[in-house]
Amino acid sequence: MELRHLRYFVAVADEQSFTRAAERLHISQPPLSRQIQDLEEELGTPLFERGSRPLKLTEAGRFFYGHATRLLEQAAQAARATRRVARMERRLVIGFVGSTMYGAMPRLVRLFRAERPQTELSLVEMSTLDQIEALKAGRIDVGFGRIRRDDPTVKREVLREERLVAAIPLEHALAIPEQPIILAALANEDILVYPKSPRPSYADQVLALFRDQGLEPGTVHEVQEIQTALGLVAAGMGICVVPTGVSRLRPDEVVYRPLSDPQAVSPIVMSTRLHDQNEDLVLLRALIDRIYQEHAAARRRAEAAGGEVSG
Repeated sequence: MELRHLRYFVAVADEQSFTRAAERLHISQPPLSRQIQDLEEELGTPLFERGSRPLKLTEAGRFFYGHATRLLEQAAQAARATRRVARMERRLVIGFVGSTMYGAMPRLVRLFRAERPQTELSLVEMSTLDQIEALKAGRIDVGFGRIRRDDPTVKREVLREERLVAAIPLEHALAIPEQPIILAALANEDILVYPKSPRPSYADQVLALFRDQGLEPGTVHEVQEIQTALGLVAAGMGICVVPTGVSRLRPDEVVYRPLSDPQAVSPIVMSTRLHDQNEDLVLLRALIDRIYQEHAAARRRAEAAGGEVSG
C-alpha cells in the first residue's frame, strides 16, 4: 500500500464517482479503478458498494476512510515541516565588531535580505578574536572585524582602510568642527579606548598610532563599548579616536575632527573559512563591491559639486 492508493481512495469517496475522481486526479478512469481494486484485494474487503448511485462506502470503507484521511494529512504535515527545515538550513550568520554597524553594514544587510529572502540572516556582535574562533567552530559564517589576525584555516581580506577621526568634548579647546587635526595635537590629552577586552583589539590599534610617532597620551581610560566611550567624551572625560563611520553618531556635546595623519586608518577585515564557497557568501562579497562602487560614485559627484562625502 502506497500513499497514492490512499489519495485515490479518498478522492473516489469524496466525489462518490470514479469518473469525477479521475478528473480530479488528472488520470483516466481504468487505471483508477484498478488501483482501488488492488487496495481492496490487499485489505481483503470491498470499500465501495459498486451498485449504488451515487457511489457509497461500505462499513469497512467508512472505517478505512477516517484512517486514510488522517494518514494523508500527517504526510502533508511532514512534507511541510521538511520544507520549513530546508528553508531554515539556508542560514547565514555574520559576526561583526560594533563600529562596523555605523558604516556600510546596515545597507549590506538590507541588500542581502532583498536578494536572498529565503536565507535566514543572523548578526552577532563579537570581537575580531572571537570571530576567528567562532568561524573555526562553525558558529558564524563570516566576520567583519578590525584586527589583522593570521590563522591557516581562515581567509582574511581587507575590504578598505577607514579614516579615523577624533571625538572631542564640545567645550574643549580642540573642538573645531570638521577641521582636520594631526595626532600630535592629542598628545598629553586624556584618551578613551575600547574595547577593554579581549586583546589585542581596536584599542591597541589606537595606542599603536601614538607609540609609532613617539607620542604619549595623558591618561588612557579603557572601556568596553564604543557607546560608553562617546558618552564619556560628551561628559568631558577625554578624547576618543574612532572610525569615520562612527561620526554619524552625534551625541550631545561631541565634536568630530578628521585626523590628517596618513597612518590614521583602521582596516575593515572580512574573514571566512578557508575555501568556503557558500553561494550566500559569494553574493555578500558582490554586494560589498556594489556598495563601495556606489559610495565612490557619490564621492566623485560631491567633489565635482564642491561638497564632501563622509565615510
